[in-house]
Amino acid sequence: MAAAGAEAPGAWCVPCLVSLDTLQELCRKEKLTCKSIGITKRNLNNYEVEYLCDYKVVKDMEYYLVKWKGWPDSTNTWEPLQNLKCPLLLQQFSNDKHNYLSQVKKGKAITLKENHRALKPAVAEYIVKKAKQRIALQRWQDELNRRKTHKGMIFVENTVDLEGPPSDFYYINEYKPAPGISLVNEATFGCSCTDCFFEKCCPAEAGVLLAYNKNQQIKIPPGTPIYECNSRCQCGPDCPNRIVQKGTQYSLCIFRTSNGCGWGVKTLVKIKRMSFVMEYVGEVITSEEAERRGQLYDNKGITYLFDLDYESDEFTVDAARYGNVSHFVNHSCDPNLQVFNVFIDNLDTRLPRIALFSTRTINAGEELTFDYQMKGSGDVSSDSIDHSPAKKRARTVCRCGAVTCRGYLN
Repeated sequence: MAAAGAEAPGAWCVPCLVSLDTLQELCRKEKLTCKSIGITKRNLNNYEVEYLCDYKVVKDMEYYLVKWKGWPDSTNTWEPLQNLKCPLLLQQFSNDKHNYLSQVKKGKAITLKENHRALKPAVAEYIVKKAKQRIALQRWQDELNRRKTHKGMIFVENTVDLEGPPSDFYYINEYKPAPGISLVNEATFGCSCTDCFFEKCCPAEAGVLLAYNKNQQIKIPPGTPIYECNSRCQCGPDCPNRIVQKGTQYSLCIFRTSNGCGWGVKTLVKIKRMSFVMEYVGEVITSEEAERRGQLYDNKGITYLFDLDYESDEFTVDAARYGNVSHFVNHSCDPNLQVFNVFIDNLDTRLPRIALFSTRTINAGEELTFDYQMKGSGDVSSDSIDHSPAKKRARTVCRCGAVTCRGYLN
């Protein structure tokens, strides 16, 4: 963490060797504020309820055990209900209690009605875990939105289990080259159009059609590359041939799935058909390194390797540790997203950018998916995620639930 009270942008971060409670105590002792561990000027000398830990009734008076924001657990206190001015936290406490009891077998459930004097330790323990998870996910959500450079907001939701933020994932907005790999991020030439929609533009120079119509929807068939205007072009940011480079425009939610597929991504707004949704980014590595990592990922049952084989098979994108929202998009044998190769500033055909477009109208609340094998969606390219012939090792069972499900991811 950065020095307390001095959270400079871009500060180096290292794992801390002491607990959060110890850090909070040290900061309070020295009268230092540190937003990242919950100590602000507002609560340095004041008490604010962070969450509720337990419940009991003493002499017909209801009490809640309070965890104070920015204060260690050793300072938790029992407070009468009448003193608490936190209706949202009280409602969350009640909801968490109800959810836990509903999960317990009916014959073993112990409700407050049966034992109205106190909660069972297991119930209180679950409520505390949910409260801590809620705080951790909110912090992760805040971090994701600080790091992202696109317009669309990122939300995080888990109403399924106690899983918190991934411990070894770092959000990036563009390709991260591995040591020894060079990504040229400046084009050598650009267009001089006054209206790129009607004039001979970058796509024509590359021998392909302009990818978009007037509604910013893709109009070319899958397998056809997209050439957008670049930093050398004289057209402005409102050019109709600048779509992918503007980034995700939709608010998306990383959520915990209930079908055993871990995290997934759903849209919070309606997405029109053939619209750009997001890029697939990660660490760019050699195909040889991808083969080595693929062996390790097979043992863990994960798949994040995306072969960049538009014209050759030299490089792969690995989104396991470094990536964006696309890291959490699940597979489906009947997907609503389609992959296209994109070239903007880097015109090296070995290193296309990977863009995901909607194949149909996607309603708010619907999960976003794409086919890890790129089959059954009209794709005539050879793009795939870790499924080239040399990489077919362990078979992973598919859980997409589609009528056309093939049964396996590979």
